[in-house]
Amino acid sequence: MTTSSPEQEKEPGRAQPSPATVQGHPQRWLILGVISLAQLTVVLDNTVLNVAIPSLTDELGAATSDIQWMINAYSLVQSGLLLTAGSAADRYGRKKMLTAGLALFGLGSLAAGLADSTGQLIAARAGMGVGGALLLTTTLAVVMQIFAPEEHAKAIGIWSAVSALGFACGPLIGGFMLDHFWWGAIFLINLPVVALGLVAVVTLVPESKNRQGDRPDLLGALLSTIGMAALVYAIISGPEHGWTSGRVLATAAVAVGVLALFAYWESRIPYPMLDLAFFRNQRFTGAVAGLMLITFGMGGALFLLTQHLQFVLGYDPLEAGLATAPLAVTVVVLNFSGIAAKWLAKLGTPVAVMLSMVLMSAGLVAIATLTGVGYAGTLLGLLLIGVGCALGNPAMAHAIMSSIPPAKAGVGAGINGTLAEFGNGLGVAVLGAVLNSRFAALVPVAAASLPAALASAEGEGERERVIDAFSSGLESSQLVGAVAVLVGGAVAAVLLRRAERAGA
Repeated sequence: MTTSSPEQEKEPGRAQPSPATVQGHPQRWLILGVISLAQLTVVLDNTVLNVAIPSLTDELGAATSDIQWMINAYSLVQSGLLLTAGSAADRYGRKKMLTAGLALFGLGSLAAGLADSTGQLIAARAGMGVGGALLLTTTLAVVMQIFAPEEHAKAIGIWSAVSALGFACGPLIGGFMLDHFWWGAIFLINLPVVALGLVAVVTLVPESKNRQGDRPDLLGALLSTIGMAALVYAIISGPEHGWTSGRVLATAAVAVGVLALFAYWESRIPYPMLDLAFFRNQRFTGAVAGLMLITFGMGGALFLLTQHLQFVLGYDPLEAGLATAPLAVTVVVLNFSGIAAKWLAKLGTPVAVMLSMVLMSAGLVAIATLTGVGYAGTLLGLLLIGVGCALGNPAMAHAIMSSIPPAKAGVGAGINGTLAEFGNGLGVAVLGAVLNSRFAALVPVAAASLPAALASAEGEGERERVIDAFSSGLESSQLVGAVAVLVGGAVAAVLLRRAERAGA
């Protein structure tokens, strides 16, 4: 058995291993491989659809708004449900929710692959988002249950590396499938993985859940889902509709109001889905602050990097995907080999987090300022970012998960996933706005988008001026991202160090 005892799970302030989990589950590494494979499919579907946009436009007659909803339906539903999914896993059983998540994700993938209209595909993507939310929260929660505390850092490192691998491989796998099959194949390839995962989960994964028997916080689940979905929608629609548009401001107001009501409700009830007392723990708060700012800087900067490779260096989409692969390869090698976990153990969490942020910030600066040497400067930046990610992401995830009781492992995973989604979306929106603002200041406002500016350019000299303006905007955005990552490292390191001193 790997469940924590009722006595330990009732302790509200600390995450303690139960005697049953000290040695870890005998098949823990095999289980980790299975749930990592399931998680990989979820992460892949965050990016794999991007390369299919031309095919969807041609074959389904999808308008721009349809394409946006095909992409956003998945991320909106997933980010809105992460906290609720984690709470449900804690209460009803992580194995049950993992199984349900795989089944829903598989059914959604089947429906998406066979869709013959934009409406069907959007609905299928929303269904996949429900399954994805359950998978992302339960996989990390199960990791915390089946591994001994001294193995948590390495196991979380592998779990984190799978996410990096998924984001990097999404465009590559999507491009390969579209070269050989029709667009629906990018969803149907999930089905064998889901089938394998279901068999393995039912056979191998032990059940674990909160034995405390809290009453379900249904209103809290509803408020958190509506609030987070509204917040993410406001962020991702800001660049398109304008940050001061009525749609964006109204959605943001709904998000702020609902989330404020959620916080008030959680502070008043005896069985909260999210115990706000967690935020009084400086270790938890430091990790949360660091994770928010790192995903803000990294999410936005890597979004801009693909544009830099294609528009400035002239790569096609597949070449751009291959060019960014060194980042994911670095993360995978350092985490799968256990090197990052050894560094974390030797340096300690505060120093490791600060070092990781310095490396990532330096990588972003290298990408922004070494454009004159072509891809060599980008490669240096990617390698620095990869080392920083391999060390920092698992350190902060481990800090979050180890700051809360084992009974709330699912909620902890939901918090981790929610903050990552929020930071990534905010980074894309804000750094994209920095790019657009800088670019618009250097080219005619009427042609403030790069394709429009290039189309209206007269002569090669004018085209070069437009490219230089876009490159300048990218540089400014990358530097803003670098500052955000560095500030995140400083804030997180200070709070984590204070928490260590207080504990000592």
